[in-house]
Amino acid sequence: MSSAESASLGRALCIITGASRGFGRAVSRELSRLVTPGSGLVLAARSGEDLHDVQAELAASEAGRAGLRVESVVADVGRTEGLEAIIRAAKDALIEQMDHVMLVNNAASLGDVSRFAVSFSDLAEVDSYLSLNVSSAWCLTARVLQAFPQRPGLRRTVVNISSLCAIKPFPSWALYCTGKAARDMMFQVLALEEPDVRVLSYSPGPLDTAMQVDARSRSADPSIRKFFSDQFAEGKLLSCEASCAKLMKLLLEDSYTSGAHVDVYDL
Repeated sequence: MSSAESASLGRALCIITGASRGFGRAVSRELSRLVTPGSGLVLAARSGEDLHDVQAELAASEAGRAGLRVESVVADVGRTEGLEAIIRAAKDALIEQMDHVMLVNNAASLGDVSRFAVSFSDLAEVDSYLSLNVSSAWCLTARVLQAFPQRPGLRRTVVNISSLCAIKPFPSWALYCTGKAARDMMFQVLALEEPDVRVLSYSPGPLDTAMQVDARSRSADPSIRKFFSDQFAEGKLLSCEASCAKLMKLLLEDSYTSGAHVDVYDL
């Protein structure tokens, strides 16, 4: 890839879930700067007020003034109607001479970390968590790839925002670890089945977000509470912007193995 090509993600349609806050918001901002004029962003989240703030910010940015189209969708990705709304918005935002479709599966929840695995005996509770954190990413990815099929000159990229918890067990984090591990494996399979699609699972590291506050205060396992409390006290948490910058560099270089799990500390 030439230096000119690596400076941009092209004339792209980018779909970002969980775009209203934290890492998803940072991703939305950075992608707006790395696509060429005339590109489109579809931002999805459950928090309408925060989402519309991001949309307004990007529309008023230099990229917005240069012709970036920004659509927001207030949607619960854990429900079929939420997925349908995102696909409708993506088709509405379809741009002429589009050469890149990118989906960033960022939406996720920590789940109840105040309990240990043996306490989760309610099938509906576990199913609800997995629906939001696994099934939604799987089904949205399938819908996006179906809506924008392979054709000459079109790049398709799917990013899964992963975690160290996908590959390492954390006591009292059974829901979160299970969800992240399942997503990683699903995207590994996708990379094998769809060799024309670039697939990346990116672990952004310990981010200074509301989720970290929950990790420090609610985790049932005392060693986990201490671990995250120490990271916070020692200033070891990463900003969303710093981690996002590394993800963008990874996407621009485009040299990762499709389906790979790449940690922020590997870069």
